[in-house]
Amino acid sequence: MPRRTDLKKILIIGSGPIIISQACEFDYSGTQACKALKEEGYEVILINSNPATIMTDPETADRTYVEPITPEAVAKIIEKERPDAILPTLGGQTGLNTAVGVAKLGVLEKYGVELIGASLEVIHKAEDREKFRDAMEKIGLRVPRSGFARSMADVHRVADAIGFPIIVRPSFTLGGTGGGVAYNREDLADIAKQGLDASLIGEIMLEESVLGWKEYELEVMRDRADNVVIICSIENFDAMGVHTGDSITVAPAQTLTDVEYQVLRNASIAIMREIGVETGGSNVQFAVNPANGEMVVVEMNPRVSRSSALASKATGFPIAKIAAKLAVGYTLDEIPNDITRETMASFEPTIDYVVTKIPRWTFEKFPETEDLLTTSMKSVGETMAIGRTFKESLQKAVRSLEIGRFGLLQQLPPDIESAEEFLIPRLTTPNSQRLFYIATAIQCGMPIEDIARYTYIDPWFLHHLKEIVDAENAFRVLSPSAEALREAKALGFADRYLAQIWNKTETEIRDLRAKAKVAPVYKLVDTCAAEFEAFTPYYYSTYETEDESRPSDRKKVVILGGGPNRIGQGIEFDYCCVHASFALREEGYESIMVNSNPETVSTDYDTSDKLYFEPLTLEDVLHIVRTEKPVGVIVQFGGQTPLNLARGLAEAGVPILGTSSEAIDRAEDRERFGDIVRRLKLNQPDNDTVTDVEAALQAAERIGYPVLVRPSYVLGGRAMEIVYDAATLRQYMERALLISPEHPILIDKFLEEAVELDVDAVSDGKDTVIGGIMEHIEEAGIHSGDSACVLPPFSFSEELLQTIETQTRMLARELGVVGLMNIQYAVKDGVLYCLEVNPRASRTVPFVSKAIGVPLAKLATKVMLGKSLRELGFTKKIVPKHIAVKESVFPFNRFPNADIILGPEMKSTGEVMGIDRSFGIAFAKSQMAAGFDLPRAGTVFISVHDIHKEKMVPIARDLREMGFRLLATRGTAAYLKAAGIPSEAICKVSEGRPHVVDFIKNGDIHLVINTGIGRRSSLDAYHIRRGALTYNIPYTTTIAGARAVSEAIAALRKEQWQVCPLQEYYKEQGSGFRVQGPGIKKGKAAGSRRQATGKDKKKPQAASSKQQGKGKKPRA
Repeated sequence: MPRRTDLKKILIIGSGPIIISQACEFDYSGTQACKALKEEGYEVILINSNPATIMTDPETADRTYVEPITPEAVAKIIEKERPDAILPTLGGQTGLNTAVGVAKLGVLEKYGVELIGASLEVIHKAEDREKFRDAMEKIGLRVPRSGFARSMADVHRVADAIGFPIIVRPSFTLGGTGGGVAYNREDLADIAKQGLDASLIGEIMLEESVLGWKEYELEVMRDRADNVVIICSIENFDAMGVHTGDSITVAPAQTLTDVEYQVLRNASIAIMREIGVETGGSNVQFAVNPANGEMVVVEMNPRVSRSSALASKATGFPIAKIAAKLAVGYTLDEIPNDITRETMASFEPTIDYVVTKIPRWTFEKFPETEDLLTTSMKSVGETMAIGRTFKESLQKAVRSLEIGRFGLLQQLPPDIESAEEFLIPRLTTPNSQRLFYIATAIQCGMPIEDIARYTYIDPWFLHHLKEIVDAENAFRVLSPSAEALREAKALGFADRYLAQIWNKTETEIRDLRAKAKVAPVYKLVDTCAAEFEAFTPYYYSTYETEDESRPSDRKKVVILGGGPNRIGQGIEFDYCCVHASFALREEGYESIMVNSNPETVSTDYDTSDKLYFEPLTLEDVLHIVRTEKPVGVIVQFGGQTPLNLARGLAEAGVPILGTSSEAIDRAEDRERFGDIVRRLKLNQPDNDTVTDVEAALQAAERIGYPVLVRPSYVLGGRAMEIVYDAATLRQYMERALLISPEHPILIDKFLEEAVELDVDAVSDGKDTVIGGIMEHIEEAGIHSGDSACVLPPFSFSEELLQTIETQTRMLARELGVVGLMNIQYAVKDGVLYCLEVNPRASRTVPFVSKAIGVPLAKLATKVMLGKSLRELGFTKKIVPKHIAVKESVFPFNRFPNADIILGPEMKSTGEVMGIDRSFGIAFAKSQMAAGFDLPRAGTVFISVHDIHKEKMVPIARDLREMGFRLLATRGTAAYLKAAGIPSEAICKVSEGRPHVVDFIKNGDIHLVINTGIGRRSSLDAYHIRRGALTYNIPYTTTIAGARAVSEAIAALRKEQWQVCPLQEYYKEQGSGFRVQGPGIKKGKAAGSRRQATGKDKKKPQAASSKQQGKGKKPRA
């Protein structure tokens, strides 16, 4: 069928901030959809609240609304833009739920807007557990026995009928939010309550347990003509009971017979037809009983999902792009495959390699939470590796995780009496380290049959792990001969791990391989197992003979990506890498991307001229560099990952573009940076570097408490703490030296009640231009990645801002920065302090770029290629007329027992942006986008530390004058009363009933203000904050945050907030600055003229080269 000509304007709903279970994959899918629809000539309107995405670049859609993804905001956009259709299937669960909410408001019917991609009926049939169960029974497929509950009375009735253990699955949620496994009535009461709260419709399904069954997923696409294709089969390494997002997964499925696969395939097709999905991709999950082959349907997602991104990258099949085209009327047999250019999308992909995905967890950020994997997802990212065998791809995936591991064996504690007694509980209970405990159990002689019984993992996988362990044992008694090296590399062993086995250095192993001519070749990912020629160079390495890489003789640049998402290094860095690729293309260079993250736009097959899906290790990058021979490598965009490789690459003779690795070291090395500060006569908090406990105590005594302590060379404030006394410092040092004995500990004077600022700038080696100065809303002590911030700053004099600009230029010149740089300053008592300098991309670059309308990372790339800022037309700081607020989003609801108070160690997974013409509304929008619905009236609970009481008074007075009822703990209430502010005293949890948490549970509190100091807060304060989180009540944990919330509430009470696209803000700003976009093709829509595209234009001449439910934020 031809594409629809009755549609002219289409609204795409994005997925919002990066949260656990909804990450970068929806930037990838949304960007693909925008490009696909613009190619077809449609006008594309986009709503997404996440500034760190390519899809929110003003060139990606025609009108870009960086607004909260709520039914209210979408309704305002529909009223303003009058789209013909909404495409909600590319924005994850957020997109679907928002579309359902908009429909309930009657907005779609009022304005004649059609849902495409999935109808309301389809969404409800797939997402409503009861309707889905009925649909499966209708086509003769079994689902686990289940019942539905909308109250705790229903819960107990259904549980009595099904028995324990029992699975709790909330309707209309993502990533298993609010779900879990209940083994007894006490478990059930806790999990069911969470599930009912988390569900969009207040419903949970209680389901018969299939724990221990094997889990499979099929990625399926169907069109209006009933063509159905299976894109990819995926098998979970872990059995049922571990959320698929937390399981190691393998594609294609390894342990199915052909007959079993056909059963799943036929079932998937029948499900697509019954549910009614006819214009896009879906993910169908099955459980199979390993004892008798019985199959049950677990669930299906009528949208592009996390698994869609994995399947897309695993096969090369652009699922999101095809889904968008199906939604506007095309059929699969009408859409060509970009990779082969011969086959159509109706040609099922075939792969002749094995893909392994391993999740990336950050339990170390939440030490109060047990490392335990269940049906509620906890991983913050993932990595993917491709190899010719499962063993090779698994070992490549392990070293891609970037957790300091290059092999499978786990070092056991030296003081254990029995290895078996130590290992069995770690095998029976799924955890983030279980893969390594399994390998160690094999090494200790535990039989495969026993391990299979403890873990429910298929023996096929365990036998392959045993072969890796056995091979390692064999290599230990062999010399590193050419034959041994060849066999080890074919099994996926890393040079660094072989160096440990053979007691050599990594460089020595690399030299031995070179001498023996043991080097990888590169194979194409082509969707068709080499049956047709591939035109999109997308490669993986393996140790065979035939090399399919096709190095050109063009000038080329390698971009090193950021690897798997983690707290501290996320989508912001991938954004910068993608912009580097766009800039290289515009400047006539061949762009080569290296990354291992399947969720990202950077690993899309058409983002760069070439893609190497490889681990970001020195070994793997050097192989690519020697194959491609680029003029240089960009390391300053992918976060800490490529920076850690910079020195090794430079020592191997690889040219680093932009700021030198020497300059990076000068900025990161404490003593060398101190020399720079003294030379430039700048202020810096008093500090010291120590390597033992006594030296730390002496340094802190000299500097004066409180002090900020942290290990050197970390990202995301890892293990950073504010310490107020010697006893706490002693405990910290003992713990830190045990974890990281090779790194010195940095001690700084902590500037209490200072205000921090972040500055992003671009330098060409001569001129430095400020991109943006951001004022932190939280006071000092909150990690910059967790702090809300505002641009432009609003509480500093023009004189101070000029001083900041001057010092930024001085530092850029001193370090010889070429490209991006970020500087963190603090202001205390009118004195400006320089805290740290990062001569690389920071996580705020996308936010600043969106706020000012200038793509800083793209400019920085062109600067690295030899262009000057004057040539590029960027010569002065742009101060926007609007206000932009960046807010962080947190995963606390995923981590039981974690305290939600913020500190110097970063804990946020993502960010949102609020933008408006006033601070109050901009901040309010940022809170809505982060999942907070700020109250306009009601009751506010206040409990603040003694040192904050005086500052709380004016805020409490403002809230009282707005008509809020004030409740407070006794000490706070007494202080407010003395200041003439009426409030009611209520009990802390430790003081009797009814206490504050009772009020929270009863819905009698609408905003919580609760502050503390130091890392450890009282148990009472913990219960208050945890209660607010559990019951989805807005809360703030700092005075500055409370002040901003008060101002936002006042603004919301005063005026109706409106929506506005970025393009209009930039037009009002009138900067006139634009950098050529990525060149998205625009086709012929009904009644529209064909427009010139990036591909229609003559390529520029190459420049000469001189050389990386929603978590709620404690408002801080």
